[in-house]
Amino acid sequence: MLESILGNKTVEKVLLYLERYEQGYPQSIAQLFGISVNGIQQQMKRLEDGGVVSSKRYGKLRLYSFNPRYYFLPELRALLKKTLDALPDTEIKKYYTLRTRPRRKGKPQ
Repeated sequence: MLESILGNKTVEKVLLYLERYEQGYPQSIAQLFGISVNGIQQQMKRLEDGGVVSSKRYGKLRLYSFNPRYYFLPELRALLKKTLDALPDTEIKKYYTLRTRPRRKGKPQ
Protein backbone atom coordinates (compact mmCIF):
# COMPACT_ATOMS: atom_id res chain seq x y z
CA MET A 1 0.00 0.00 0.00
CA LEU A 2 2.74 2.49 0.94
CA GLU A 3 5.40 1.04 -1.33
CA SER A 4 5.15 3.88 -3.84
CA ILE A 5 5.58 6.49 -1.09
CA LEU A 6 8.30 4.74 0.91
CA GLY A 7 10.35 3.43 -1.99
CA ASN A 8 10.10 -0.32 -1.49
CA LYS A 9 8.07 -3.07 0.10
CA THR A 10 10.70 -3.97 2.72
CA VAL A 11 10.63 -0.49 4.28
CA GLU A 12 6.84 -0.67 4.38
CA LYS A 13 6.93 -4.01 6.19
CA VAL A 14 9.58 -2.81 8.65
CA LEU A 15 7.63 0.33 9.54
CA LEU A 16 4.33 -1.54 9.87
CA TYR A 17 6.07 -4.09 12.10
CA LEU A 18 7.42 -1.32 14.34
CA GLU A 19 4.03 0.38 14.46
CA ARG A 20 2.36 -2.85 15.56
CA TYR A 21 5.02 -4.27 17.90
CA GLU A 22 6.81 -1.02 19.00
CA GLN A 23 10.30 -2.55 18.62
CA GLY A 24 12.06 -5.43 16.93
CA TYR A 25 15.23 -7.22 15.92
CA PRO A 26 16.16 -7.58 12.25
CA GLN A 27 16.24 -11.38 12.62
CA SER A 28 12.67 -11.59 13.97
CA ILE A 29 11.35 -9.20 11.31
CA ALA A 30 13.11 -11.17 8.57
CA GLN A 31 11.71 -14.49 9.82
CA LEU A 32 8.17 -13.14 10.06
CA PHE A 33 8.09 -11.80 6.50
CA GLY A 34 10.42 -14.33 4.87
CA ILE A 35 12.91 -11.63 3.83
CA SER A 36 16.68 -11.86 4.11
CA VAL A 37 18.18 -10.47 7.32
CA ASN A 38 20.63 -8.47 5.22
CA GLY A 39 17.74 -6.75 3.42
CA ILE A 40 16.11 -5.81 6.72
CA GLN A 41 19.42 -4.57 8.15
CA GLN A 42 20.03 -2.37 5.10
CA GLN A 43 16.62 -0.76 5.42
CA MET A 44 17.02 -0.32 9.19
CA LYS A 45 20.37 1.40 8.60
CA ARG A 46 18.78 3.68 6.03
CA LEU A 47 15.91 4.53 8.41
CA GLU A 48 18.34 5.08 11.29
CA ASP A 49 20.54 7.35 9.16
CA GLY A 50 17.41 9.34 8.31
CA GLY A 51 16.48 9.66 11.99
CA VAL A 52 13.22 7.70 11.69
CA VAL A 53 14.31 4.84 13.95
CA SER A 54 16.86 4.46 16.68
CA SER A 55 18.60 1.37 17.99
CA LYS A 56 20.10 -0.05 21.16
CA ARG A 57 22.55 -2.89 21.49
CA TYR A 58 21.76 -5.86 23.70
CA GLY A 59 24.86 -8.04 23.59
CA LYS A 60 25.25 -9.05 19.96
CA LEU A 61 21.71 -7.99 19.04
CA ARG A 62 20.48 -4.59 17.94
CA LEU A 63 16.92 -3.64 18.95
CA TYR A 64 15.17 -1.03 16.78
CA SER A 65 12.25 1.26 17.63
CA PHE A 66 10.87 4.57 16.40
CA ASN A 67 13.02 7.58 17.23
CA PRO A 68 10.88 9.73 19.57
CA ARG A 69 12.76 12.83 18.37
CA TYR A 70 11.82 12.33 14.72
CA TYR A 71 9.92 15.48 13.75
CA PHE A 72 7.27 13.77 11.61
CA LEU A 73 6.76 10.77 13.91
CA PRO A 74 3.13 11.54 14.87
CA GLU A 75 2.14 11.91 11.22
CA LEU A 76 4.08 8.82 10.16
CA ARG A 77 2.52 6.71 12.90
CA ALA A 78 -0.97 7.97 12.00
CA LEU A 79 -0.36 6.95 8.37
CA LEU A 80 0.95 3.53 9.43
CA LYS A 81 -2.00 2.97 11.77
CA LYS A 82 -4.41 3.84 8.98
CA THR A 83 -2.57 1.41 6.69
CA LEU A 84 -2.79 -1.37 9.31
CA ASP A 85 -6.54 -0.73 9.62
CA ALA A 86 -6.92 -1.10 5.84
CA LEU A 87 -5.05 -4.41 5.53
CA PRO A 88 -7.04 -7.58 4.85
CA ASP A 89 -7.85 -9.72 7.91
CA THR A 90 -5.78 -12.61 6.55
CA GLU A 91 -2.66 -10.44 6.42
CA ILE A 92 -3.36 -9.03 9.91
CA LYS A 93 -3.67 -12.56 11.34
CA LYS A 94 -0.55 -13.77 9.55
CA TYR A 95 1.82 -10.91 10.36
CA TYR A 96 0.39 -8.50 12.90
CA THR A 97 -1.32 -10.54 15.61
CA LEU A 98 0.53 -10.64 18.90
CA ARG A 99 1.17 -14.12 20.29
CA THR A 100 -0.49 -14.54 23.66
CA ARG A 101 1.28 -17.70 24.75
CA PRO A 102 4.47 -19.54 23.86
CA ARG A 103 4.55 -22.17 21.14
CA ARG A 104 3.98 -25.74 22.33
CA LYS A 105 7.18 -27.81 22.59
CA GLY A 106 7.80 -29.95 19.55
CA LYS A 107 5.34 -28.01 17.37
CA PRO A 108 6.78 -27.34 13.90
CA GLN A 109 7.45 -23.73 13.01
